[in-house]
Amino acid sequence: MLIDSVIIVVLRETLEAAFLLSLLLAMTHFLGMTAPRFRAAVLLGLGGAILFDVTLHAVFDWFGGIGYELANAIVQLLIYCAILAILGLLMRGRRARHRTQTPLRWLMAATVALAITREGAEILQYFSSLTGQTGAISDAITGAIIGAGVGFSAGTLFYYLQLTLGPTRALRTAAILLTLVGGGMCAQATLLLIQADWLPEQAPLWNSSGWLPESSPLGQLLYALIGYEATPSPLVVGIWLASIAIALLVALACRRHAAVNTAAP
Repeated sequence: MLIDSVIIVVLRETLEAAFLLSLLLAMTHFLGMTAPRFRAAVLLGLGGAILFDVTLHAVFDWFGGIGYELANAIVQLLIYCAILAILGLLMRGRRARHRTQTPLRWLMAATVALAITREGAEILQYFSSLTGQTGAISDAITGAIIGAGVGFSAGTLFYYLQLTLGPTRALRTAAILLTLVGGGMCAQATLLLIQADWLPEQAPLWNSSGWLPESSPLGQLLYALIGYEATPSPLVVGIWLASIAIALLVALACRRHAAVNTAAP
């Protein structure tokens, strides 16, 4: 049914944005930071999504018809770069925390704006494809309400679950989850570049759709968390692992640098 596909699409995109937003909100709570203009970031992201949808036909024509894939991949990689910077600042220790609050706020706001731009554009593009179908409007509205409601409810629940962990454990968990989210962003960007024929297409390493379909609730959750793909190619898996390794190296290097500065007289 159409309504089922609408729920799946909206839930997947909403869950990814809500998960990232709740993760960053919990971080600001435990860091004792003032709100990093998340409301403005959300509005900016919605505006970016609408602008992207309005100019979609022109974007599609870029680079010989692969402009959409390239633009989407660039947004994913920008989010990954912002996550790397957030992890680096987060690992600099308490002594440097008062100096890093301003850049952290801006980086978090930029991450939220980029994520909502991407997820919102995906939803608007999907709705545009439903134009002209019989009964599409009512099914789209109903499916969007259900999908968005479940996605934001899950994000809210995740936020309050983080608050029960305590500062040290919550920040450590946030760093791990941000690393996984960054890996998922790079994996999704890789898939887009494969679709654009900028990267080679390969046979999948495995097929887990039989026991964990991407459309299942757990599959949607893993997609939001790590960019879960039921049939990933060796290239996608390799880039996912490499992006996580890079994030860990950045975090460890910044933590070591902070430890050296703390030990210095």
